[in-house]
Amino acid sequence: MEEPTVTVDDLPLSFVVKYLGWEPARGLWGMKHTRKPVDNLVKKAKNLPQNHILPRVSIEVTRDGLSYKEMSKKPSDSEAIFYGVNEISYGVQDVIYTRVFSMIIVTDKKMEEGLTFICHSFVCENKYQARQLTYALAAAFGDYAQKMKESKKIMKQIKFAIDLRTPEQQAAEATGEEVDEETDA
Repeated sequence: MEEPTVTVDDLPLSFVVKYLGWEPARGLWGMKHTRKPVDNLVKKAKNLPQNHILPRVSIEVTRDGLSYKEMSKKPSDSEAIFYGVNEISYGVQDVIYTRVFSMIIVTDKKMEEGLTFICHSFVCENKYQARQLTYALAAAFGDYAQKMKESKKIMKQIKFAIDLRTPEQQAAEATGEEVDEETDA
């Protein structure tokens, strides 16, 4: 399967996915901080009652960030939830559940509850869509970084990452196997 190509000129991009939910994350970026939340969310989804399904949401990735809105019969029933590029510290296609896309949000809104990092996860139609969603967010990050560079702002405390390695490459690194090709990710 061919790697998706997404540039900032392709944005905005929209996807229809299922919202798996959110869990606290223990760190800013890296699969080590999405692994446990994703495992917990998948376990919860597998244990849902038979008549209960995950909510379908529409995700839109723009130059400014990512928003998602539950798809309901009445558009007024739900409002879009938006996370700016400066609030998203990490985005990745899961290595085990390759249809799952996850992102870590850095928030101070839940600081009083001790939740600084929150992992949101979505189940895509297929692993290619999860990969395309990852690349779309990477394009938004690239545009944001370019804007910051052009405006000469120093980004000492803001960090973000997108892992563009294939699930196979990520799995090989996690198990200590050699990867046949080098990657820039």
